[in-house]
Amino acid sequence: MKLSSSFTLVAPLLSALPSAHALVGSSWSVSNVPSTGLTDITFPITIVEADHISGYYFAQQFNFVGVKDVGYTGIQPRPDSGGKAVLHGVFSSFIPDTSTSDANCKPGADGGPGVSCSVNWNGVYGRKYNFEVKTTGDRLWVGTAVDTLTGERIHIGS
Repeated sequence: MKLSSSFTLVAPLLSALPSAHALVGSSWSVSNVPSTGLTDITFPITIVEADHISGYYFAQQFNFVGVKDVGYTGIQPRPDSGGKAVLHGVFSSFIPDTSTSDANCKPGADGGPGVSCSVNWNGVYGRKYNFEVKTTGDRLWVGTAVDTLTGERIHIGS
């Protein structure tokens, strides 16, 4: 997804999950970050056990330098298909005027401005996936899930 201006990730970052009525939320920060922000960050997420249904969301929220709006990335269980577990990766920006030409993405984020990207794959519960958010330059941001056992890179969106 392309952000309307040149943005980089900012830290320290505080999660707004409690204000979003999440079941569980925690704040985090990154130390020794340049004043221009980060160009990439990785969030390890493992769903050890959860019902294989829609409704749960394991996510990390982040901010961009100079912008009050946020982005997030994460994983959601889905009903099994063909006897195989299905996982749903998400990468979203809530920044107005964000645009995309990625087939995995669509305009809007939770009913507001921004862009939402997602993809389903046959994943493995109990396995760690690294959720990468990084810029490739020219305001383009890419969300990827990486299977830490196989090294498979699952493109969520850009």
